[in-house]
Amino acid sequence: MAQATLWTPRIQLVPLSEQHLEHEVELDADPEVMRYLGNGRARTRHEVEGLHRQRLAAATQVPGLGFWVGFVEAAFVGWWILEPPQRADQGPVDGQAELGYRLLRRHWRQGFASEGARELIRHGFEDLGLARIFAETMTVNTASRATMASVGMQHVRTFHMDWDDPLPGSDLGEVEYAITREQWRAHQAPAHTVATTQESTDPIP
Repeated sequence: MAQATLWTPRIQLVPLSEQHLEHEVELDADPEVMRYLGNGRARTRHEVEGLHRQRLAAATQVPGLGFWVGFVEAAFVGWWILEPPQRADQGPVDGQAELGYRLLRRHWRQGFASEGARELIRHGFEDLGLARIFAETMTVNTASRATMASVGMQHVRTFHMDWDDPLPGSDLGEVEYAITREQWRAHQAPAHTVATTQESTDPIP
């Protein structure tokens, strides 16, 4: 199954390709965007080029999964991902995927993070037949946790990782949020999906 182009009321989600590298460089160059990621600092172009190859490879691991680049009226806003588990403690690869998202700072608090995440969750369960979707972030990243909760995910666990260069707040651990296909189905509107364009704010991703 090829990775599909997806649409929300405002966002076109396009599978990541070579032509999107400059957008990734711009995104990872903002230290505020990277505050809770990696080493907590802006990445160099060389670093992003290496990560770009890994991100493209995500689409080859499980059919239908991968990175999506989001555009609103042709303007790049960020990327979203559904990828298979990468660590043994995340559980089996079959039937589940990890959700992620990263947005340019000028597009924060406009509802885009949750809007794109909802569509990937729908796509994962309805089109790809996944049984479970989860997401992770630092415990102290309350804004990203709020986004996860807003799309129906529930806190599953708090855990600790060993980091060579831990970020401030790492001592409080990481959190995992998740939603199953049954939980997602139970919360769908009976007649139609509520328009996400009605959202006026969105937590910082």
